[in-house]
Amino acid sequence: MRADRRGGPGDGPVPRSYKWADAGARSFIVHRGGRGGPRSAGAAGLVEFSARRVSRHTYTYCQTMMRALVLLAVAAYAAAQRELILPDPRACANRVRHAHEFRNGHHYFYSWRHRATSRHERDWLDARNICRKHCQDLVSLEDPQEARMIENAVAQDNVRYIWTSGRKCDFDDCDRPDLQPKLINGWFWSGSGQKMPPSNTRTAPNYPNWSPTGGSGRAQPDNREHDEGTGEESCVGILNNFYGDGVKWHDVACHHQKPWVCEDSDELLNYARSTSRIRIP
Repeated sequence: MRADRRGGPGDGPVPRSYKWADAGARSFIVHRGGRGGPRSAGAAGLVEFSARRVSRHTYTYCQTMMRALVLLAVAAYAAAQRELILPDPRACANRVRHAHEFRNGHHYFYSWRHRATSRHERDWLDARNICRKHCQDLVSLEDPQEARMIENAVAQDNVRYIWTSGRKCDFDDCDRPDLQPKLINGWFWSGSGQKMPPSNTRTAPNYPNWSPTGGSGRAQPDNREHDEGTGEESCVGILNNFYGDGVKWHDVACHHQKPWVCEDSDELLNYARSTSRIRIP
C-alpha cells in the first residue's frame, strides 16, 4: 500500500496532508480535476467528429455513448482505488444526529437505529466513507467514558458487532520503533489520529477493552486470520459476547461486513463549512 497525496476540490482551501487510502484520519482523496469532475480526455477529446461526415443525430448519439464510457471508466477506477472520500456539504447539513448521544460537542450515528441503514452491513472502508460523506468518521473510543457509552449501546440493542475507527499501522512508513511490535503498539484511532494505549496494558478498568479470548482462544488482538493464512486483522470491531466474553474489542480483517457507528469529525465539518455556502450545524 502506498501513501497518497491528498487534495481538496478545485476551488477552496486545500488541506495539505499526506495520508493513507484506508487508514489516516485527516485524509482527502486527490481530486483529479476542477469543477467538472475527474480529469479525463472527455467525450469531445476522445473522438473527433466532423459535422460534415455524420448527421447531428449520429454525432449526439456517439457523444452520449462516449460520455457513458468515460463515466463507467471513472466509476471502475474509483472502485479499484478504494480511497477515502471528501465530505458532501449537503449530506453534512442533513446528517442524522442522535441527539441523545451528544457528547463533547459531537453527535453520533448508529447505523442500526436509522431505518434506511438498519439492515445494512459494510466493510470497514465503506462504513468509514459513509460516515465521511456526512462530515463524520467511524467512532474513536478515546477515553473510558466514550467506550462505555458505545459498548452499552451495543449491549442494549443486542447488536452482534460493529465497526470502530480502530486501525493497525501495518502499511508503509509504519516501521518506526515506537510502533513495534505492531500487535501491541501499532494501534490508533483513524477517525481522530490518536494513538491507542498498548494493547497489553489497561489505563483504566476495562480500558482498552480488548477481549481475553477469540476464535483461537487467545487474548486480543491476536491477528488470527494472518496465522490461518487468510489475511491481516487490521481493523477494530466491538463484538457482543461472540466468544462468551461479553462486549469486547477484537482485531478483525477489514473486509468483514458489520454495522457501524459514526462520530462528528471537527476536521471534516470545518472543511465542509469553509468550502460551501450551505449552513452546516
